[in-house]
Amino acid sequence: MRVLTGIQASGKLHIGNYFGAMKPMIELQEENELFTFIANYHSLTTSKDAKTLHQYTLDAAIDYLSVGIDPNKTTFWIQSDMPEVLELYWILSKFTPMGLLERAHSYKDKVAKGINANHALFSYPVLMAADILILDTQKVPVGKDQIQHIEMTRDIAIKFNNEYGEIFTLPEYVVAEEVATIPGIDGEKMSKSYGNTIELFMDEKPLQKRCNKIISSSTPLGEPLEYDGCNIYALASLFLDDTQKIELQERYKSGKEGYGHFKKYLKELIWEELGEAREKRAYYLDNLDEVEDILATGAKRAKTITQEKMLTVKDAVGLR
Repeated sequence: MRVLTGIQASGKLHIGNYFGAMKPMIELQEENELFTFIANYHSLTTSKDAKTLHQYTLDAAIDYLSVGIDPNKTTFWIQSDMPEVLELYWILSKFTPMGLLERAHSYKDKVAKGINANHALFSYPVLMAADILILDTQKVPVGKDQIQHIEMTRDIAIKFNNEYGEIFTLPEYVVAEEVATIPGIDGEKMSKSYGNTIELFMDEKPLQKRCNKIISSSTPLGEPLEYDGCNIYALASLFLDDTQKIELQERYKSGKEGYGHFKKYLKELIWEELGEAREKRAYYLDNLDEVEDILATGAKRAKTITQEKMLTVKDAVGLR
């Protein structure tokens, strides 16, 4: 099964990225043909300057490798090292009705949150479609907010195939329901765009301070706490098995601990979960040439597929 995942290089990676994309990738690479890229073209929609985008791109690559992406099992590259995707993006634009893009929930949500409206942001789903279709992707793991984009990709591919034959594989989305929407410290979906994240590789004291900022109710110490709907519990439960979740629920109901105790507990869970990853990250930071070699090798491997696909597409539309 050919699976594709990507993540924007628009800020430091966070717990939402880890559970929503990175951890599932580690499992997917064991039994699938996994392709993973750093979406720095997409990141231009919110990028402030060149230096920051470059650093975020490198950081994302290091973080992915640190949490367990294996370049021997996964084709791993940077989006801008595959310019063919922009060629396909333009061709697919012909098969993308304006009304389809105007209905995009993600675009409307980002604009409502204060992100500047521009063509790149508006046509984001078309570039995402190119990322997916150029590799004949079969499965795309996404959060619930991205399901619509996969449906749009299928719509675009169907329009193209209806005109030129069965050239593109129609992808299917995969959503892990238990981590489909991960709350940030304000209770909204955790997102770099909203500034409500808990970063993966914070030092221990800043990590605790960040956890302390999670919004909770004003129930006083000594009274039972409600775990259902609590942002702290929702985040902590990501690290726990079913038995541990029940134990945490009992702690909430006992009234013996307050939200401050559970924020400290959450910090400890995060710190323990990423212990091995922090060691790997220190190694890659000291061996950046190795990181660059991994990305270059991944891009070369992916190009063997994308270049052949683009020859087929160009033949079909009359560009060769």
